[in-house]
Amino acid sequence: MTPTLLGRWQTRILLFLTVGLLLTLPFGLGWIGPGGTAFFAILFYLLGLGLGWDVLYIYLQKFRWDQDWPAAYQWLAALWEGLVIVLLFEAMAISLPGVDAEAFQLGWFLLHYMVVWVGIFLASQSLMRLLFLHWRFRGGQWL
Repeated sequence: MTPTLLGRWQTRILLFLTVGLLLTLPFGLGWIGPGGTAFFAILFYLLGLGLGWDVLYIYLQKFRWDQDWPAAYQWLAALWEGLVIVLLFEAMAISLPGVDAEAFQLGWFLLHYMVVWVGIFLASQSLMRLLFLHWRFRGGQWL
């Protein structure tokens, strides 16, 4: 299945608003880590960043012989997307609404990011195919 831009966006939004929120809840409530709304804010920044990156990913796909984005590239994209957030808060000390750069804790961010990203990756590779049978054949669109 080669996802279209609309399909990538729909899938990303669905997975972030379901799996991402569910996995962020323990972090936000303080069951894991210091708690607070910053975890939810970071989740939505990651969603917005990912929607922007999807435009580039679709463009880059066109240069591959099969015009597909294999799972190994998804792992590389995860490293890149996480690195951008770390650079914003750690290296550049940029505060965004909901997240104070000085209160940003790299260790808790990395744990949260890994848990959410692996959860979303696994859901995209399994649950999406089970719950939305034609998702793969519609370029990733589930609506």
